[in-house]
Amino acid sequence: MWKPGRLPGVFLLAADYRRQDFAPHIHEDYALGVIERGAMAFRYRGQGLVAPAGSVNLVVPGEAHDGHSLDAAGWSYRMFYLDPGLLARAASELAGRRAGAPHFAAGVLHDPGLAVRVRDLHCLLEQDAAPRLALEAKLQDLLTHWISHHAAQPPTARDAGREPGAVARARAILDGRCAEDLSLADLAAETGLSAWHLARAFAAAVGLPPHAYLVQQRIRRARERLAGPQGLADLAADLGFADQSHFTRAFKRIVGVSPGVYRKILQDR
Repeated sequence: MWKPGRLPGVFLLAADYRRQDFAPHIHEDYALGVIERGAMAFRYRGQGLVAPAGSVNLVVPGEAHDGHSLDAAGWSYRMFYLDPGLLARAASELAGRRAGAPHFAAGVLHDPGLAVRVRDLHCLLEQDAAPRLALEAKLQDLLTHWISHHAAQPPTARDAGREPGAVARARAILDGRCAEDLSLADLAAETGLSAWHLARAFAAAVGLPPHAYLVQQRIRRARERLAGPQGLADLAADLGFADQSHFTRAFKRIVGVSPGVYRKILQDR
């Protein structure tokens, strides 16, 4: 169990249970998880349910439920516990107007796209390397998909528009401050758009979401500075990467070779 400092309102659990038997209980938060192994059985909203591997299980605030293994093999899952305010803000952003926290009738969802989103963000939050922009964008994408596809009364998604002025301002900020751990809230405050609106408009106009553009700009600066003598670990820290290995992975994904190989190419010219 842990609480990620960079995503307020989020609590996490990764568990591998063999004999766990949860007594009936109620959450104040939304519980949303993906079953990775085995199957979990639980009673929820008057029904006996089974969540098999690959499915998404969920519980809304205030609904009593229990939980136990379907058989002797147990089960493994990754769970999010999400403050209702997060869901209400996501629903409001999606609709373009004030909306309450959404309701979800089902306790088990068979949605591979949602399962991947839950797993990917959960795994990313085990690391310290991801920029805050990436974490916020993945959470936003997860909530938007969940609400729009599975809420009992999903809001109609508004068209974010392209917003050229706001996107240009956001790009200028990311260009000039790419070594900082910026948030979507930082960019939204500078552009006058909501975080959701800005992220959608930015991706539509640029072809990359803000967090991917941020990494792109860090790599651009790295390519310029690799001609100099600065050590790779120091360069990684200066550019905002968590460590040298994080820098190396990001660099190779974009450039195709490691920073060390790229530096040698420059020196051999």
